[in-house]
Amino acid sequence: MYRHILIPTDGSKLAAKGIRAGVRLAAALGARVTGVCVVPPYMPPMYDEGTAYFPGPAKAAQRKAAQLRARKALAMVEIEAQAAKVPCATRIAVSDQPWRAILAAARSRNCDTIVMASHGRGGLGGLILGSETTRVLASSKIPVLVIR
Repeated sequence: MYRHILIPTDGSKLAAKGIRAGVRLAAALGARVTGVCVVPPYMPPMYDEGTAYFPGPAKAAQRKAAQLRARKALAMVEIEAQAAKVPCATRIAVSDQPWRAILAAARSRNCDTIVMASHGRGGLGGLILGSETTRVLASSKIPVLVIR
């Protein structure tokens, strides 16, 4: 059945629910897990005519902060996996399109399923904000288990 499960996380409470479900599934199946957290690339401060210039964080500081958040989010995967005695690896991906990075991580790690939580934004909120889960579901060639 499933031998390698990819568990995307953004560090949120909802993602923790997906992590727990993914690790429990892996433990029940004797599978291993890979946690992935997608961080945005450097975004330089932008301004135009008629707006005040506010210098944002420097590239190195922004990258360091993103890496720290990602490591913290992935620590949740490691802790759950260790408690369940499930082999675990983690990966930080940099992309402005998390769904693409999630699918790329699944391919590069030879995962045979993805377990992820969904924020459940539907209707207008889903159209405006977009849904990474919906995009993963629509584009994935491997099974995706969505936790709500």
